[in-house]
Amino acid sequence: MRLAQVMAGAPMGGAESFYERLCCALHAAGEEVLPVIRANPARAARLSVRGLTPVQLRFGQRWLDLPTHLQIRRHLHAFQPQAVVAWMNRAAGFTPRGPWTLVGRLGGYYDLRHYRHCDHLVGNTRGLRRWMLEQGWPEARVHHLPNFAEDMAGALPAELPDLPEGSPRLLALGRLHANKAFDTLLRALPHVPGAVLLLAGEGPERETLTRLAGELGVAERVRFLGWRQDTAALLAACDVMVCPSRHEPLGNVVLEGWSAARPVVAADADGPAELIRDGETGLLVPRDQPEALGRALATLLADPGRRATLAAAGRAAYEASFSEAAVVAQWQDFLRRVLPGAG
Repeated sequence: MRLAQVMAGAPMGGAESFYERLCCALHAAGEEVLPVIRANPARAARLSVRGLTPVQLRFGQRWLDLPTHLQIRRHLHAFQPQAVVAWMNRAAGFTPRGPWTLVGRLGGYYDLRHYRHCDHLVGNTRGLRRWMLEQGWPEARVHHLPNFAEDMAGALPAELPDLPEGSPRLLALGRLHANKAFDTLLRALPHVPGAVLLLAGEGPERETLTRLAGELGVAERVRFLGWRQDTAALLAACDVMVCPSRHEPLGNVVLEGWSAARPVVAADADGPAELIRDGETGLLVPRDQPEALGRALATLLADPGRRATLAAAGRAAYEASFSEAAVVAQWQDFLRRVLPGAG
C-alpha cells in the first residue's frame, strides 16, 4: 500500500510525536510511506534514520502560501499514493483531492469545515467519533482509531540529581499550557507531603507556574525539567504518573504511563475518562479540584500494593489495545477498506 501522511504541526506535541511513530511503524510493517511535513530538520532526521524520505514544505498561511499548494500537489502526484492522511487543520487545508482516498485525522474537536473535501475522518477517541457524527457526517465515513504509545517498559531510571533521598516522585508530562492544568497539580502538592513533582515540558505558562509554586510554598519540591526526549527513563524514575488536564481529548501520557507499568492518576477530562476504568486501570478525580487530586495521590503513595495492582492492570490494557502491533493492524485494516476500488 502506498500511503502519504501530511503533518503541518508544531515542533513538539502529542499529535506530532504520534505522527512520527505511526509513519515509522507503518513503514516497518511493509507499507510504502511518504511523510510530508512542515519544514523541521529535527523531525526530518528522526524519520530519515528510520528509513523514510520526508518531504519538507513551508505550510504557511493557507490562502497566501501558493508555493506549498503547488509543491504538495506535485509531490503527491509523483508519489501516486493510494491514500493520503492529513493530520489536523493546516495539513487538511493544504492537501488536495486526487485519485487517492483522502482521510482527515483529528485529535480534538476541530472546525470540520477544514475537512469538507475529505472522503473519511478518523478520530482517536470514541467520543470524537460520536461528536463528528453529531455534526452530520455519515456513519460510514467516520472512524475511531486509537493512538499507540511506545513500549517504555524496562528503561533505566533517569538520573535526577538534587532530589531529597527517599522522597516519592510524581511525574507530569506535557506542554505548559492552561489546558493541561498544571496549576491544579501545583495546588494539590501541599496535600501530598514530602512528594517531589517532576514537570517535563515547556510552554507559555512556565513563568506563571514557577511563580505559583513559590506562592504555594512548594517550589523546593518542584523540578521544571523542560522538554525531554527520555520519557521512558523519567517514567522509570517516578512512583506515580499524573495527568491533571482540564481539557484532554485523548491523553497520550496515560498510554505512556501504562506502557511503562506506572500507576496513573488523571483528571476526568474526556480522553482519560474514556481510557481509564476508575479504580482498575488508574484513578480518576474531578477536574480542577486540587484537594481531591492531592488526596488521591497521597493515598496511592501510601499504598505500594495498590500502586502495583493499578500498574499491572494498566500495562495489560496497553498490551491489549494500545501497543504498536495492535494499533498498526487497525490502521492497515481501515486503510485497505477505504482505498479506491476497495468495495
